[in-house]
Amino acid sequence: MSVVWYECKVKYRKTHETGESKVTTETYLLDAVSYTEAEARITEEMKTYTSEEFMITNIKVANLSEVHPFENSDRWFKSKVSLISYDDESGKERKSNLYMLIQANDVKEAYENTEQALQETMGDYSIPAITESPILDVFPYFSDEEESTVTSEVTEEIEETEKSEVVEKTEEVPSE
Repeated sequence: MSVVWYECKVKYRKTHETGESKVTTETYLLDAVSYTEAEARITEEMKTYTSEEFMITNIKVANLSEVHPFENSDRWFKSKVSLISYDDESGKERKSNLYMLIQANDVKEAYENTEQALQETMGDYSIPAITESPILDVFPYFSDEEESTVTSEVTEEIEETEKSEVVEKTEEVPSE
């Protein structure tokens, strides 16, 4: 099943670095199964961001096929990627467009990160446009499978710690 991304606009009172308090509307992105779930998730996320009252002003399906976060980057860019295919019957090239959300610090880095995200692509493509997105943050949904992977890693760490404690205790017992 493919991921459906929702753009959520939230209006709330934000205190800026200058200490000035202003009402702002910011855009966030999250994946969800439905509009109802998107509204519930953005409400929960915003409760952690602000103690002020907030209002969800808009929720819409985002026209994005992939989202690629990159470390040490603070802005989001929308990359238009044209996949080029060759139609054998007509003998013409066909282009189909898809949009990716790429995290970067500037347009040049966004282009490089888009190239990196597409390096596994077998077909030809071009990147005709990259624009800065108004999206402030992305909240991906973690499936049970991913959570169970994290849980199993924690369980393994606990088991290793317990084993090392047992070994330490047996070493402390005086031999006869």
